[in-house]
Amino acid sequence: MAQLLVRNLEKETIERLKMRAKQHDRSLQGEVKLILQNAAKLSMAEAANIAKDWQKRLAGRKFTDSAILIREDRDR
Repeated sequence: MAQLLVRNLEKETIERLKMRAKQHDRSLQGEVKLILQNAAKLSMAEAANIAKDWQKRLAGRKFTDSAILIREDRDR
């Protein structure tokens, strides 16, 4: 896994992060890691754009009813 070094954080920021970590019963590293992971997730707008792209790619195609395929598989 990659590592990240953040330099020159204000002392107050570190103290707030430590308090937050303690409230969540996590280490400082665990708290900061979770904050960064959550911040890096897709936004709703990004997710919507990805969904629209897939809708365009699949437009006009016909797909079988998956219930039929599942039933056929179960009947074997």
